[in-house]
Amino acid sequence: MKLFVAFVSCLFCAASAAVTKLNWFQRAVGKVGDRKPDRPKGPAPADVSQGKQSVCDPVSWRFPDPPPEEAPRFPPDLELKVPPAAESVAVICGANSIRVEAKKDLPGIGKLVRPEAVTLGDCPATGEDEEAQVLVFESELHRCGSQLLMSEDSFTYAFTLHYNPSPLEGSPIIRTAGAAVRIGCRYQRKQVVSSASLKHNWMPFSATKASEESLHFSLRLMTDDWRSPRPSSQFQLGDVMRFEVAVKPFHHAPLRVMVDRCVATVVPNVDTVPRYTFLGHNGCLFDSRLTGSSSRFLQRSQDNKLQFELDSFRFQQDDRGVIYITCSLRATPAADATVDGASKACSFSNGWREASGRHGACACCDTHCGTGSPVPPARTRARWDQETAVGPVVVEEKRLRGGQLAQKSHNNGHRTNQAVEILPTWLS
Repeated sequence: MKLFVAFVSCLFCAASAAVTKLNWFQRAVGKVGDRKPDRPKGPAPADVSQGKQSVCDPVSWRFPDPPPEEAPRFPPDLELKVPPAAESVAVICGANSIRVEAKKDLPGIGKLVRPEAVTLGDCPATGEDEEAQVLVFESELHRCGSQLLMSEDSFTYAFTLHYNPSPLEGSPIIRTAGAAVRIGCRYQRKQVVSSASLKHNWMPFSATKASEESLHFSLRLMTDDWRSPRPSSQFQLGDVMRFEVAVKPFHHAPLRVMVDRCVATVVPNVDTVPRYTFLGHNGCLFDSRLTGSSSRFLQRSQDNKLQFELDSFRFQQDDRGVIYITCSLRATPAADATVDGASKACSFSNGWREASGRHGACACCDTHCGTGSPVPPARTRARWDQETAVGPVVVEEKRLRGGQLAQKSHNNGHRTNQAVEILPTWLS
């Protein structure tokens, strides 16, 4: 037992000694690690004060001047060339039309323009000459945005040829500028127009005077007594429509008026259907011949007036009963007026009858009327033509008025009167 106690005591003492040596070693290592290395000692730095360095003298350096430019030296005979205007447009003026030919190199720079970029007013090109590289425009004088300009001795139809370039494909640029070329066709207001060759014939004073004056043609509905214009243009079937044609000169040259043709339509346009030509062949009133009506010319009392009567009518397929009467009127100097196949007023009543009594002039009404007898070479026949219309004229169907009829009958041997009412109805 004593031996065991002694062994434990020795073991405890050895452990205590080992712990003590370990603590000493750790303290010694810590002191060595905390020691800083020695630095060499040098002289202490001088006391230097810092501040902004100031410049005492201005800087004398400068950028060098550019060398002087020499004036350009041109030859003494040098002339700047002005590019001439491109002659790209040609115009041909007709009696009632215009033809414009524009080169596809319109700007004159060797670049062809696209046809859709060139227009005459609002009209595109009507043709193209591929060989000559020319665009062709053809139009009537009153179309394609033309303007009529009047002066004392002439009138001009003015057009504009537009070139509106668009950006090149795939880019926002153009290489030609837009242009507008003014084009005009000028005509004399006073001249002789004829398909025949010109002849220097003496013209009587009456024809010369008539050519200087203004004429006023009229086509009017008249009252039953022919004294004044009819205040209403409404009729019923069975009524007679009375028309008076007149020409009013504003000077003293007497004129004679004629009716060459008259057409009835449902709208104010003679080229529409349905239409009824009841007067034609230079003065033949066909209505009395075709329908057996009482339509007729009245005997002429004045050269500048002509009257005719026309039985009222309607178009079968028009329920409105509206008609327009359009007549072609003509005036000639009374001194030169003749009654022939080309100038007459014929009605049919047991044969053709002329209003002035020269019935032989009506021989062509059933066939075809020519131009009449030739004019003597020493005289020139002047004439003025105008198309005049009246309407709308309303023709209603005839209405039977309501009333009573006394009808006799027998009832048980006694006579009685019975009222029979006629209901209003329309005659169709």
